[in-house]
Amino acid sequence: MSFTITIRQGPARLASRLPELTKSSFRTAAPVRAFHQSARRPSNFFTSRTTLTSTLLRTTPKNALAQSSRTYMQQSTPVAADSGSTLRKLLTGGAIFGGTLIAINAVFNRETREDGGMPPFERAYLNQTFLHTGLGIGIIGLTARQMVNTGFVYRIMVTNPWVVAIGGLALSFGTMLGTRAIDPDNYVPKYALWTAFNATQAAFVAPLLAFAPGALIARAGLYTVAMMGSISFVGATAKQEKYMYIGGPLLAGAAIVAASGFAPLIIPATAVRTLAFTENIWLYGGLAVFGGFTLYDVQKVLYHSRMAERGIIKKDPVNESISLELDFLNIFIRMVQLLMMQQNRRK
Repeated sequence: MSFTITIRQGPARLASRLPELTKSSFRTAAPVRAFHQSARRPSNFFTSRTTLTSTLLRTTPKNALAQSSRTYMQQSTPVAADSGSTLRKLLTGGAIFGGTLIAINAVFNRETREDGGMPPFERAYLNQTFLHTGLGIGIIGLTARQMVNTGFVYRIMVTNPWVVAIGGLALSFGTMLGTRAIDPDNYVPKYALWTAFNATQAAFVAPLLAFAPGALIARAGLYTVAMMGSISFVGATAKQEKYMYIGGPLLAGAAIVAASGFAPLIIPATAVRTLAFTENIWLYGGLAVFGGFTLYDVQKVLYHSRMAERGIIKKDPVNESISLELDFLNIFIRMVQLLMMQQNRRK
């Protein structure tokens, strides 16, 4: 009605009241639009975590949560696979050790002792010798590891190799002969020189530990223990002094193995076949020779225990352990070299 009356009042009056009519129409129309317009949906882009969490908890059914929890608990399959592979490796190592023991016992131990078994004094002396052997190997391993961690082995490698080799051999032989010469009742200087001898052996083994992987070192140690353990069992259960005669042939074989080790210094690099032959003598011949020395040394320990029981010599497990330590190190070094060669062929 008012709008019609305004139009009848004339164009001039209409022009003068047009702004007021526009404002009044906006004031009345805005509430109508707000009333009919649906509410805006809130943006979820900046929604907090607590709001999302509560929303998910309200909308997610319970069985979905149970399924998700079951799915989360099923993530332990790789761990079971790793444990299975470790168990398989342990079983393989045990089978290798048992098979080696049975084979060596069947070949070299067909005639066992007929005096009722090992007497208690022989068993006690042999156990003391193996205990000192294990302690010596442990000292060598810990000292070599410390040399690698402190960088001492790298300083040795950058110096003159001839000085290091000659000086190391001189210290090794000097400490070994000094340990053997000291009376077993004089504990302090004997064990001091024995520890120094083990430290010199660690200096020879440390470069090998610096470049070989830890898993390969562990495998080589396991194979060495299996080989020496089986041969020691044969030597301990064989007839008295059955293998004492092999000392001379083994010494000749050790000389040949040592000469093959110095072959790369003399033979030119162009003689590939000759160098490969000498390397095989060093590796496989060395394993055979020092395996034989293990058999000889175990029988020598039992022989010395009988002599000590009669009062002819004094019991000296430290001196006996030195020979077994040298056997272990020579077999271990060759095991590491063979495993590294096998790993390089696979690559």
